[in-house]
Amino acid sequence: MGSIDTPTITENGSTQSQAAAPSGGDHKPPASANGAQVEVLPEPEATKKRRSSMLPLEVGTRVMCRWRDGKYHPVKVIERRKMPYAVPYDYEYYVHYTEFNRRLDEWVKLEQLDLDSVETVVDEKVEDKVTSLKMTRHQKRKIDETHVEVGHEELDAASLREHEEFTKVKNIATIELGRYEIETWYFSPFPPEYNDSLKLYFCEFCLNFMKRKEQLQRHMRKCDLKHPPGDEIYRSGTLSMFEVDGKKNKVYGQNLCYLAKLFLDHKTLYYDVDLFLFYVLCECDDRGCHMVGYFSKEKHSEESYNLACILTLPPYQRKGYGKFLIAFSYELSKKEGKVGTPERPLSDLGLLSYRGYWTRVLLDILKKHKGNISIKELSDMTAIKAEDILTTLQSLELIQYRKGQHVICADPKVLDRHLKAAGRGGLEVDVSKLIWTPYKEQS
Repeated sequence: MGSIDTPTITENGSTQSQAAAPSGGDHKPPASANGAQVEVLPEPEATKKRRSSMLPLEVGTRVMCRWRDGKYHPVKVIERRKMPYAVPYDYEYYVHYTEFNRRLDEWVKLEQLDLDSVETVVDEKVEDKVTSLKMTRHQKRKIDETHVEVGHEELDAASLREHEEFTKVKNIATIELGRYEIETWYFSPFPPEYNDSLKLYFCEFCLNFMKRKEQLQRHMRKCDLKHPPGDEIYRSGTLSMFEVDGKKNKVYGQNLCYLAKLFLDHKTLYYDVDLFLFYVLCECDDRGCHMVGYFSKEKHSEESYNLACILTLPPYQRKGYGKFLIAFSYELSKKEGKVGTPERPLSDLGLLSYRGYWTRVLLDILKKHKGNISIKELSDMTAIKAEDILTTLQSLELIQYRKGQHVICADPKVLDRHLKAAGRGGLEVDVSKLIWTPYKEQS
């Protein structure tokens, strides 16, 4: 799936983006080759009538839209709303950029749309059937592989359609958390009283959220927390990890889920946080411990899940924190004396991170190990579930099936090539700084 660079998140509460192209839906400015201005002729009456006849645009309409990079991209109209005190056809449109992930969906104004590119609204079921007839089975499989919404593999078509319908429009556009103003990615089911709020203000320590900046400022004068409400189980330099029990800190756990859902396109949001432990990673300074990300895990998992949900907040992404969180979850599994695996389905970013982690850990061992080694031995050494080891090595074509058993083929040059492709391992967990005992239900 393609991607567009998201706007830069700045510490002064603003976002940087490139200058927009001229409005009005025209692809070229009215200038001649030598730079002289050209007289703009009035729009023909027939064109005016045709445009007015198609307004307001129907939900489902496909059209070209000018994005913040100044270029036009194909979009589909997901929703529309009439502007207050506006002329009859003055609507805003919520659009999905069909080339890219849903996290870039947004409200746009009419002048950003090129009405000359409007396509007739077609019933989606008919459109899919016609498209399928035009494609070979190989072409359809290629498109399905490219456009699958990773993280929804376990949903059937009806459930996926219901999920997308319910969460199709982002309800909160931006949040303020500590020093950062952050553009959100997805819908999150905040309580009904926040339905009219495009921006929310979070206390970065207790995660209470408010509608107005003044409310946050009053709250900060009273809030005595300077770190997540839980036990600090790891401290190395300026990094700290806190374990928060959802049963003891129910409001914090629920607020963390509301916050995380703004950046994770998962179907399920757990309100019963009693069953979960939250591991919150912080950067610490003289002002306190500031959350950069977290992962959660069930207190008791019959499926050997060592991680239920994982998120690195956008201002802290691409700094190795996601890899650190994954590695940390496996260090906890080692302390428990168990193998672990993340809960399915994984988000798109989560899946990429895990594949990279498994590849680096396994190939590092294979590179150093002399003699034969079994998948069971690899699992015992790493706490990675045998099935995850098998699929990872198969994807790298490092495993063969001979005489009824799997055999690992580890050529040093091939290992080096795969390790290079997997990228850097990110921040390392210093196990000597981890002070933790596995969770036990108190009687």
